Amino acid sequence: MPPKSKAAAAQPVAVEDLFTALNRHIQAGEFPQTVKVADQVLAVAPGDEDAMRCKVVAHIKSDATEKALAAIRAAERHPIDLSYYKAYCYYRQNKLQEALELLKGQEQTSDVLQLESQIYYRLGRMNDCMNSYERLQKFKVDSMGLKINIIAALVSAGKALEVQATMKAQKVDLTTRALRDARSFELAYNSACSLIENKKYSEAKEQLELAKRIGKEELMVEDYGDDEIEYELAPVSAQLAYVCQLQGQTQEAMEAYNNMTNRNLADPSSLAVATTNLISMKGTKDAADSLRKLGRLIEKSTAPNKLQLIESLEFKLSPQQKEALYSAHVLLLLHANKIDQVCWEQLILLALPFL
Repeated sequence: MPPKSKAAAAQPVAVEDLFTALNRHIQAGEFPQTVKVADQVLAVAPGDEDAMRCKVVAHIKSDATEKALAAIRAAERHPIDLSYYKAYCYYRQNKLQEALELLKGQEQTSDVLQLESQIYYRLGRMNDCMNSYERLQKFKVDSMGLKINIIAALVSAGKALEVQATMKAQKVDLTTRALRDARSFELAYNSACSLIENKKYSEAKEQLELAKRIGKEELMVEDYGDDEIEYELAPVSAQLAYVCQLQGQTQEAMEAYNNMTNRNLADPSSLAVATTNLISMKGTKDAADSLRKLGRLIEKSTAPNKLQLIESLEFKLSPQQKEALYSAHVLLLLHANKIDQVCWEQLILLALPFL
């Protein structure tokens, strides 16, 4: 009997079996394999909506937003609405206005409203952000991430006084045991930020120390190294230093800020906060070193005589934080007699509120 040819031996895999494999890879968080199997399904059934969605989401979960957008464009010839995923990709790429436009006219599901609120938050449109969160209430979403975001939005919107009542309404438990069980040091961190705004510095410090302790435990369980843990908890460290500064513990605050800025083990926004606060404490003393540190955060724009923040900071700092950073930069340049480097447009804008 002659041997079977390879073509004859290769039997087509049933679509049902492919979907079983697809589900297995999704449950295991194996996103590259998810994409591969989704492509196998689409080769057999080109218009299958579930396979398309799985492929797009797998790319997003793998931080491959360009590949996700390519998959969305390839699916446009089919009657499938992937606008939400396209908007999410734009959000991840900081194309915020484009993302917002895509959400217009969409059914206001909990996912759409959460994404909309996050876009408004990045744009600094805090009233719109809070309106989206209020519309979310009817869905009764019980998500720790949502609770964290709502508290952060309230603080940024200047509504820190409402945080405690909101946490009570959301049944937020800030005891050590509850935070450990929820694996959420971010919740304690955001609560502390509201306490700082309300000038309850001692309580804020306790919450920040708790956030740091629980955060370290969480990250150690996930096998993070010491430097990685320091980087991830940099926002907490920056706020702890700020509380020390507010309480008059200047030496402790300066040591913490110097540690963050010298070792550079912090995300850009925490580094910006630490650098600006350190300069506010040092004044014009050691201007060259301060300018060097600020130089890591500010770059020249393509437009003449204009400065801009590095890309990773543009949507991370509040307007007040940006103003403080630019003010420090201009004053240090003037003190160092580097008049030619001063961005006069920025200087005029900064001076206007104080005239």
